[in-house]
Amino acid sequence: MKAENPTLLTWLLLVLMVLLWGISWPAMKMALNVIPPLWLGVIRFLSGSLCLFLFLACKKGLTLPAKQDLPILLSVGGLQMLAFTALGLVAMQYTDVSRAALLAYTTPLWGVVISGVFFRQVPSWAQLCALLTGLVGIALVCSPSEIDWHTSGVLKGCLLLLLAAGCWSVVIFHVRHHHWVQSPLALAPWQMLFATVPMFILALIFEGEPKAIVFTPSIFSLLVFIGPVATSICFVISTSCGRKVSSFVMSNFTLGVPVVGNIASLFILGTTMSISFKAGLLLVVLGSLLAIYAGTRIQGHRLPE
Repeated sequence: MKAENPTLLTWLLLVLMVLLWGISWPAMKMALNVIPPLWLGVIRFLSGSLCLFLFLACKKGLTLPAKQDLPILLSVGGLQMLAFTALGLVAMQYTDVSRAALLAYTTPLWGVVISGVFFRQVPSWAQLCALLTGLVGIALVCSPSEIDWHTSGVLKGCLLLLLAAGCWSVVIFHVRHHHWVQSPLALAPWQMLFATVPMFILALIFEGEPKAIVFTPSIFSLLVFIGPVATSICFVISTSCGRKVSSFVMSNFTLGVPVVGNIASLFILGTTMSISFKAGLLLVVLGSLLAIYAGTRIQGHRLPE
């Protein structure tokens, strides 16, 4: 399936994705107070996949994945869903939501490396400015004045989050360059199901049976938002819109997720932000906006698709 050009609807859907994914970070932090990280990932993707299977069945659009789409099914399901989510949830035990979200969304840094090494793509000056602006903002938020790097587990958590960002960067490029046979919506429930099975096995091995989980109305409402709402909708938007914008723009656009996550944390978790943290967030926002502008005006030089 040939890559498509972005429309106004594409940008609006990406904004919706950023809002939902951003709010899901403090929601997951709250759920982690009751549910172990890997079991939370299992519930998230199992509920998301079941909702999409039911939706497609009602529309009579439920089909088995095409053989040609198996690589993207394994890529999205294994790296973006399984690896990114598992690494992010485990890492949040060692760091706060604000920094966890920002480090997990350092995808532009990895994207530039991947594009240069594997795709020989040369970013434009506008794209480089967007990248540098966003990364300077992240550097401010993660500076020694903001984080005590001597605290036990902090370095481990940050490394896990950077690894998660690298996994997603690979998927962003794969989504852009894959020749699609079926739609992202048709593949999404299968990708989530693929992520659920190994995560279930890992949860049993490392966390044991979830006997101590108490499903109160508040926890249930959090799980409904994290799974059927944020997961189902956002992953479909991510893969469908990822075919219509450049990999660089997609990477930078997702920098808006930690911004929304931090703002949501102020109201939901009662967190506070220092002047340095606010300055970093502002730079991340500016970098994201510049990346969007660069993506609509200057796509840079890249290989034919």
